[in-house]
Amino acid sequence: MNRDTSLNEIGVLQRREIEARILAPVLDALGQAFGKDAVLEITRRAIADIARRQGRELAEQLGGNDLVDYSESLEPWTRNGALELRVLNQSQTRLDFDVTRCQYAELYHRLGLAELGSILSCNRDASFIEGFNATIQLDRTQTIMQGASHCDFQFSKRAPE
Repeated sequence: MNRDTSLNEIGVLQRREIEARILAPVLDALGQAFGKDAVLEITRRAIADIARRQGRELAEQLGGNDLVDYSESLEPWTRNGALELRVLNQSQTRLDFDVTRCQYAELYHRLGLAELGSILSCNRDASFIEGFNATIQLDRTQTIMQGASHCDFQFSKRAPE
């Protein structure tokens, strides 16, 4: 069983809360010792690396890595209404959806950790899909975490180079 994707059995929302509650005080202490900006940048890079690895692991677990496989794997992220999605376009080459409610953003805001929430959740999405399949591109112009009314996810299969 893959190391990280098996942890999703508890639901990603609960997993992110546990991670945030542990990481926040550690990152605060490191920020005081080494500078907040430097620590957050290192954290951002580390989380992106983890997300790429998790994307690869998910593709291996599913036995496929196209947009249909990806769209069928979203349940751990949406479990118990953690995300409410409105699918706009779904095909072999596109997957577009809006997140109209995000309990991840609500959680991080409630904990006073919106900046960390962006790093632990929002900013990992592009790296995750890169690891899942490097020919799929994610475009997103806004997030609920940053105060928008919805997150606009637009995945597209890039033409071979």
